[in-house]
Amino acid sequence: MSAQNVRQKTLVAIAADPNSDGTLFKAKTADLNHLFGNHVFNEKVQEERLPKKVFESLQETIKNSQQLDPAIADVVAKAMFAWAIEHGATHFTHWFQPLTGSTAEKHDAFLLPDGHGKAIGQFSGSELIRGEPDASSFPSGGLRATFEARGYTAWDPTSPAFIYRHKNGATLVIPTVFLSWTGEALDMRTPLLRATAALEKQALRVLKLFGNLAPKHVFSTMGAEQEYFLIDRRLAALRSDLVITGRTLFGTRPPKGQELEDNYFGSIPDRVIGFMTEVEYELALLGVPARTRHNEVAPAQFEVAPLFEPAVLAADHQMLLMQTLRNVATRHGFTCLLHEKPFAGINGSGKHNNWSIATDTGENLLEPGETPVDNAQFLFFTTAVIRAVHLYGDLLRTSVSGAGNDHRLGANEAPPAIISIFLGGGLSEIFESFAQGTAAKNVKSKLPPIEIGVSQLPPIKRHSGDRNRTSPFAFTGNKFEFRAVGSSQNPAYSTTVLNTVVAESLDYLAGKLEAALGKGKDFNTAVHDVIIETVKEHKAVLFDGNCYSDEWKAEAAKRGLPNLVSTTDCLPLINSKKAVDLFSKYGVYTKVESDSRHEIYAENYVKVIQIEADAAVEIAATQILPAALKYKKVLVKAATTKTQQALTDDVDKLIDALIEKIGKLKDILSKVPEGEVQKTAEYYHKKVLPAMVSLRETVDALETAVDDELWPLPTYTELLFAR
Repeated sequence: MSAQNVRQKTLVAIAADPNSDGTLFKAKTADLNHLFGNHVFNEKVQEERLPKKVFESLQETIKNSQQLDPAIADVVAKAMFAWAIEHGATHFTHWFQPLTGSTAEKHDAFLLPDGHGKAIGQFSGSELIRGEPDASSFPSGGLRATFEARGYTAWDPTSPAFIYRHKNGATLVIPTVFLSWTGEALDMRTPLLRATAALEKQALRVLKLFGNLAPKHVFSTMGAEQEYFLIDRRLAALRSDLVITGRTLFGTRPPKGQELEDNYFGSIPDRVIGFMTEVEYELALLGVPARTRHNEVAPAQFEVAPLFEPAVLAADHQMLLMQTLRNVATRHGFTCLLHEKPFAGINGSGKHNNWSIATDTGENLLEPGETPVDNAQFLFFTTAVIRAVHLYGDLLRTSVSGAGNDHRLGANEAPPAIISIFLGGGLSEIFESFAQGTAAKNVKSKLPPIEIGVSQLPPIKRHSGDRNRTSPFAFTGNKFEFRAVGSSQNPAYSTTVLNTVVAESLDYLAGKLEAALGKGKDFNTAVHDVIIETVKEHKAVLFDGNCYSDEWKAEAAKRGLPNLVSTTDCLPLINSKKAVDLFSKYGVYTKVESDSRHEIYAENYVKVIQIEADAAVEIAATQILPAALKYKKVLVKAATTKTQQALTDDVDKLIDALIEKIGKLKDILSKVPEGEVQKTAEYYHKKVLPAMVSLRETVDALETAVDDELWPLPTYTELLFAR
């Protein structure tokens, strides 16, 4: 037996690593105002580099939803090219968000042969406006056959181009939509743009009814908090399950996890703060407003949170954030895990979507003001959200479904799978009064400060209501926090659904209000009546209590709120009549686009679990079983008493169980039904997943029995605590 196994040698190397002090990245001291957005072709750069008329035309497109004038494309491309070259770019790419859940890019060189043995750099307007990736190589859910390859990327000028640096140069990145040759959306951005337009139309209609004519544009805002784990790369490389699937398929809980509640907001390790500093530097160059960093609940878990931005841009920035976390982690010797549940029994990771509605005049339509009960406009918009979440909570739950997120939402971890709304404090009082059909109390949004009772300390201002960390959809002052989004997910999908269902609700309430006004009813009375009637009908979705409790599950069932525990429960809703009618009405998804997404997400669910199951079989058969057999050999040779022989027998039983369960999982995988993808997904959920759990139980039992020096996989203790 060796003096040290590979795991132990790796741990020694980590302890002796000279970069563990966090100084691997030398912090830049450049002026932050100059640093931020330095690699973005933003409005300031456009104004400096474009002729005045071209700049004004481009701004009309960006700010006023005017169709892009093709005549200015060459001028913009020329200016963008010159700017990119100055930043060291040698290539350009149309950057889009296919239905894989990640981003895609194909790089084209600026340099082209001049016909005389030399090359010249050029970038045309046509290259800026349109690209042509192979559409058959991306998920299309039947929209495109394999032999039908043509697809188009089209420049979205509302999201600025930027420079993405890498070790050997830089690339000009142009955000685009991605469409099939037949015109269907094959990406996440296009439906989000459509849903934002639908929300704008209905919100402006409501504002007009309220006499608020100043806003010309309305859009949703988003600030998605990102949770993640950082694991030493050397240890992660020894776990093929982490390498292949992004989560540990085996592993017992460490003796110390998060029980002492000492990690949350704790002191950030030096090595991690070095990583965070470089992440923030890279994000600042890209104009991503990262604001907060801290330790999360679990050991080795952290969070970065941005400021709020228009949702389409925020979705772009979220994808850049995830990419930057992964890239910078590698440079610091870490592996960044964005899976929703990389460690069983340890807190999982989400991406809380802080969502609101704003106007081009700077007004937040979900800002209650000093006396929310008197703010009829705010109450009207909030009522619309309540109705939307009650009627379409199942679609919102579906928008965050997936094999990874099932480990959080279906396992009673924050947040639960039942979609409800927390209003809190004074707002709960107001809307409870509406539900009872009585006049609401004059509740102020700002309560008296907290008197600390220490003369040296000033009173602490407090909000009108407490927070509820168990609620999946909580009002947090001037926005709603949709906490069910998974850490690895593109938030564009959930925001698309949220924008659409709120647009439908605003449409409905505006119609009710217009009808009342058409009958000669006083405006204030009409608004009051519409709000009361709506809240009465949809109050079932309001809940301020503990959403983790079994009592709430029972109460939610009585209220008729759906509890969609798994992705297989959600998949049929994607192209249900309810969903197709809704999204078709507001031009967000056509029926064929809804059908395609059902096919794509069901296939993704199947493939993810298939990969995990195959990996589990391979690891158990080629790493765990040989280690257990070696240990049995040691025990048989060493056992001299009945007690020692009993230990040998226990290990022997576990080995037999392991062999049996490997065989059972392989047999189940060999019988996967072919045909309808929904039935295949249900088979994986009902048959494959339980067999994987059963296999894990035996492997984890062996981990606590086999000699540590023989155990092949880095343990949870090593993964979570080795810095």
